[in-house]
Amino acid sequence: MSKHFELLQRADEEELFIPVGLPKAETRKSTSSPFTKVCLDGEIPNLVHRLFLQNAEVQGPRVVAFSAIASDKRSGSICAQTARSLAGLTTKSVCVVDANFWSPQLQSHFRADNIRGLAEALTAAGPIRSFATALRLGDLWLLPTGSARLDVFGQLDECRARFAELRDQFHYIIISAPPVTRETEATLMGQLADGMVLIVDANESRRDAVLRAKERLESAQVQLLGAVLDQRTFPIPEFLYRKL
Repeated sequence: MSKHFELLQRADEEELFIPVGLPKAETRKSTSSPFTKVCLDGEIPNLVHRLFLQNAEVQGPRVVAFSAIASDKRSGSICAQTARSLAGLTTKSVCVVDANFWSPQLQSHFRADNIRGLAEALTAAGPIRSFATALRLGDLWLLPTGSARLDVFGQLDECRARFAELRDQFHYIIISAPPVTRETEATLMGQLADGMVLIVDANESRRDAVLRAKERLESAQVQLLGAVLDQRTFPIPEFLYRKL
């Protein structure tokens, strides 16, 4: 079981983000103790296994959207690492899609162009692969936002059709969605996916905000697959925590 983050298989559990291995009181931030900040980056393979691979034989989720509770400064990195890890653990095709038109990030993580992408695919003809870029790790593809800026709700039919095409062309699809503060856009991406994972910053996201986001998404019939707790701080040095 991971020490650095908890993937919730059931988002309706009463205690949402109690990291494994520490008493509840120690998960709270304190101004009087030194803290070691830990990102979930090293735990990405565990996330990939639990989210995609352990249920693969029983038709687990193939299309998953990731959405941050508040700030989306880390969501692109988490999606990029998830896509790389998944492509390295499976021989099946993987496409990571940047649907965050307001803060596109994936092209920088893959050092790719952002000239053509999802925006152009919604407004021009051509197979969906012609708007994506093949990357150098297994059968991994990137569909960036593209250079055009548009309102996806003005292209709803095209959006649904293109995501249906993505399902036909790629086995796994990882969507970097807008943060849930952009409720309408984030909800749409969640509805187009098999489910959504919430990215919770341990130092910025409040529990009541997480619960409100959960309730809004569930009311919109978005399947919540769980949440990852990022940037968690430890009330003891990490090298000691690893020995527990």
